[in-house]
Amino acid sequence: MTQALQAVRGMNDVLPEEAAFWELFEDTIRSWLKSYGYRPIRMPIVEPTPLFKRAIGEVTDIVEKEMYSFIDGLNGEALTLRPEGTAGCVRAVIEHNLAARQTQRLYYIGQMFRHERPQKGRYRQFHQVGVESFGIAGPDIDAEMILMGARLWADLGLDSIDLQINSLGQPDERALHRAALITYFEENAELLDEEAKRRLHTNPLRILDTKNPAMQAMCSAAPKLIDYLGAESLAHFEGVQRVLRDTGIPFKINPRLVRGLDYYNLTVFEWVTDKLGAQGTVCAGGRYDGLVEQLGGKPTSACGFAMGIERLIALIKDSGGEPAAPAPDVYIVHQGDEASRLAFRTAEGLRDQGIDVLLHCGGGSFKSQMKKADASRATFAIIIGDEEAASGEAQLKSLREAGIEQRKLKVDDLAEAIIGLIIDSDEEE
Repeated sequence: MTQALQAVRGMNDVLPEEAAFWELFEDTIRSWLKSYGYRPIRMPIVEPTPLFKRAIGEVTDIVEKEMYSFIDGLNGEALTLRPEGTAGCVRAVIEHNLAARQTQRLYYIGQMFRHERPQKGRYRQFHQVGVESFGIAGPDIDAEMILMGARLWADLGLDSIDLQINSLGQPDERALHRAALITYFEENAELLDEEAKRRLHTNPLRILDTKNPAMQAMCSAAPKLIDYLGAESLAHFEGVQRVLRDTGIPFKINPRLVRGLDYYNLTVFEWVTDKLGAQGTVCAGGRYDGLVEQLGGKPTSACGFAMGIERLIALIKDSGGEPAAPAPDVYIVHQGDEASRLAFRTAEGLRDQGIDVLLHCGGGSFKSQMKKADASRATFAIIIGDEEAASGEAQLKSLREAGIEQRKLKVDDLAEAIIGLIIDSDEEE
């Protein structure tokens, strides 16, 4: 017996009913980003593996454990399914010399891939919205990106999403803090778990982000990065906070807010919720001024953030926000050869006028077709039989409002009648 084929674990189908949530979300996202002057960019799903090793850092969970990497059997090239979008976006900006011409505000929507244990809000193929700016150095763009998040939550009807911010300073300041952290953790080596010991001399900052309850108190007392920041870094951080205070956005400074990726500096921020269990971060971002140069470009200021679509859709559902189910304006019912020919011409003519039409296919009695018309949630049914086909007419029937009488119209007059009825209905609402 042939074994049934199923999707790869952690890589999920989005079925038609579920896809309505996605379309609502994506329409809102594009409108929101356009209102802030961001333009779309589309990068390949597959990139050279060295891109991520150089951008993310070789001693990270993503590169060490989670990337889907392979050797192209045709040319021997090392390739990787993208685990995040920033590195690819920066590669595209460098390759096409975008930042040299003008400042750039860019966004992308698409699939990312990480080999993790699938759980609610975390999948092996997941979808992100990424937002990136290039060529803007001051704290104003950092603050604007945070304000963008606050506006999106309002647009989506979401609440209980809280803002946490921190500053990672500059590389030389982090180096001083890193040395202090290593010393502190070495003095408390008996409290470190195996993962922390492994990270001690490679990425000690990530130890602060541990979820191990036995290490929480020790990590809370660790040296804080903000105590090692110089005047310029502190001024930048204060500039971000000033905008947030002026615009009334509540925030919490979280000194343990760090990043698992090597390229961040100065401002980092997260929007978090308690409605998704352990996967509480719905949006995360910050500044990464050194990454363009690190990947071979000219020194370029940069800032960005990403959000997981699956997590936000889960929040939309949790808040009771359901999109209107897609439905055609018209369902065309027909029976007979000439009626079928007229039905096809009628459907195309209505579509030319901007009317959404579902044309019945597959035959069947008028009764069975009308049942399908009603189930489609169409506003109107157009009924064409041999008698109507002979005279170039059709019956127009309202499926949603009982007060509208069924009437026979010339096919050429259907579009005007339907549009008029739709306008009248909208005005009554």
